[in-house]
Amino acid sequence: MAGGGGGPAKSDEPQPHPPKDQLPNISYCITSPPPWPEAILLGFQHFLVMLGTTVLIPTALVPQMGGGNAEKAKVIETLLFVAGINTLVQTLFGSRLPAVIGGSYTYVPTTISIILAGRFSNEPDPIEKFKKIMRAVQGALIVASTLQIVLGFSGLWRNVARFLSPLSAVPLVSLVGFGLYELGFPGVAKCVEIGLPELILLVFVSQYVPHVLHSGKNIFDRFSVLFTIAIVWIYAVLLTVGGAYNGSPPKTQTSCRTDRAGLIDAAPWIRVPYPFQWGAPTFDAGEAFAMMMASFVALVESSGAFIAVYRFASATPLPPSILSRGIGWQGVGILLSGLFGTISGSSVSVENAGLLALTRVGSRRVVQISAGFMIFFSILGKFGAVFASIPPAIIAALYCLFFAYVGAGGLSFLQFCNLNSFRTKFILGFSIFLGLSVPQYFNEYTAINGYGPVHTGGRWFNDMVNVPFQSKAFVAGVVAYFLDNTLHKRDSSIRKDRGKHWWDKYKSFKGDTRSEEFYSLPFNLNKYFPSV
Repeated sequence: MAGGGGGPAKSDEPQPHPPKDQLPNISYCITSPPPWPEAILLGFQHFLVMLGTTVLIPTALVPQMGGGNAEKAKVIETLLFVAGINTLVQTLFGSRLPAVIGGSYTYVPTTISIILAGRFSNEPDPIEKFKKIMRAVQGALIVASTLQIVLGFSGLWRNVARFLSPLSAVPLVSLVGFGLYELGFPGVAKCVEIGLPELILLVFVSQYVPHVLHSGKNIFDRFSVLFTIAIVWIYAVLLTVGGAYNGSPPKTQTSCRTDRAGLIDAAPWIRVPYPFQWGAPTFDAGEAFAMMMASFVALVESSGAFIAVYRFASATPLPPSILSRGIGWQGVGILLSGLFGTISGSSVSVENAGLLALTRVGSRRVVQISAGFMIFFSILGKFGAVFASIPPAIIAALYCLFFAYVGAGGLSFLQFCNLNSFRTKFILGFSIFLGLSVPQYFNEYTAINGYGPVHTGGRWFNDMVNVPFQSKAFVAGVVAYFLDNTLHKRDSSIRKDRGKHWWDKYKSFKGDTRSEEFYSLPFNLNKYFPSV
């Protein structure tokens, strides 16, 4: 036949893989929990994975605030405790997805700006300085929480999500994962003798061993994180005890040694975090506005992470009303972070979303069990500190796999789009390129000069402009969303090109038995609290 690609496909020609509303080959979806022993081990695995961010953020910020190991241990316990509560609330009343809600790096630049505020520099007592800064961060988080609470529960974010299509979701979700590459191999390379064996062993145990042994029980791929952490951690302990790092530079010792965290000695045996434990929060209008912008960036990133979680849990596409409900409860989580004093706001844990893909277990019960571990070990501080002392290089190796899974999960939405359309190619290429290029400029400028490209006399204004453009997922998601909803949208063929017809079937979860099973509130609460 003359011409290119216009004729009907012959029966013996290879056919493309059909798109799937729900991800196949998942062992346990949201509503099908594994047996209790297996669920408990999987929940403990989620707990270990979320510990990375929970420990790294206070480790980086508390010393700058003037706090010591005792304060660092208390902040980690508080962050862990609030994460457990937020995860339970999110799985019960929020999106009902198996999403872990933990600390977020998105709030770190704004928190550092508060730390560097001049009004704290004259405080001679470092502990008192730490408490004053903590109370200022608390006040900013409390105000910032109102943004997500209002957007989520009022239904405003539902109206935004209604215009989201698979095409505009690809750059957002992909860079939620791939955009965190700076936390991956660069962290492994800081202690390559520990990080690289963990990375190689994790890939070997999770991807190769199951296909060699053919046991049929999915033991190695499902519990590969537990196996590899145990092996490499013992190896790291032997290196530490054997004196391999004696005389090494401080940065090497921090990344490699198993006794450098200082948490085990500093953590109390039993302690229950409580609101206002650092004192009454203080409020500054500029810092509150800056934190609100960080909260908005986290909102966009969490929206992408929620989409990745629903996919890996083999659920039906996330209805806009459910996404909005999840964002509202995440705002409540940020409010709790401000009341308790966690030093960071809350967002969806990207690494735990990647763990769902690695284990192929998207059970809601597993994540709720992990929330129980968070609360338990936050109260029994000494025991939790043992697990919090895992070398950062091991955590970075885990990130390499988990963030890659989430990024690939974003790319999987291309199956709903017309990749032969030049409109599709432009939106994808331009948004992903800017999502990588713009933050690279802002981060590089900040690293060289010590401040961002926007540098005025108002710190809060600088943060409001610089922080959003430092987020790869935010830039890519906003650009893709804008282009997808403005570029030739009235053309009748565009709707199918962007894959919108696939998601429009799930605008409301009511009437669809699968979606109702996944997203309906428990205890028959839907009739009292209808979806926003």
